[in-house]
Amino acid sequence: MTAQAETKRYTVETYLELELASETRNEYRDGEIFPMTGGTPEHNRISGNLYIALTLALRRHPYETFHIDQRLWIPDANLYTYPDVMVVPKPLELQTGRRDTLVNPCFIAEVLSKSTQSYDRGDKFFAYRSIPTFQEYLLIDQYQVHVEHHVKTAAHQWLFSEYNDPTVTLSFSTFEFEIQLASLYEDVVFSNV
Repeated sequence: MTAQAETKRYTVETYLELELASETRNEYRDGEIFPMTGGTPEHNRISGNLYIALTLALRRHPYETFHIDQRLWIPDANLYTYPDVMVVPKPLELQTGRRDTLVNPCFIAEVLSKSTQSYDRGDKFFAYRSIPTFQEYLLIDQYQVHVEHHVKTAAHQWLFSEYNDPTVTLSFSTFEFEIQLASLYEDVVFSNV
């Protein structure tokens, strides 16, 4: 019988100190630290396409758009994470005592990878739903044209829609914005790897 390695636990304060010195992004989940691996070119193209489209569409509107490196704190889940794309209403709300961590997104998008898709659909979405301002969630497959769209319709109620047709135009509910799936996947080359 082999001894199981004990999981190392960190305080929030230790995580934040380590994160300041880290050259990579790390997620904090209730005392454990998980490295956030780099994305593929497809992952970056998709999240970049969405970020650019949202940034241009929401100019002069009371929202700010963030891409990949902006930390989010979810106190009810004891989770620090870095969503791929996040829209936050102005004024921005920061975690008390921090200037680098937001707490009030209304929209989050994650580009799915084989290693994170179950987490993004499950525990992470559960954590996101505990954020009072959170209204809309987009999951984008990087291996094929496939988008899952969740919209909050009432307390504890979410409407789920999914799309596979690149000619479909996706309309957002939280703010005025539309994007054709083909635009999300612009310059993305799918492979069977």
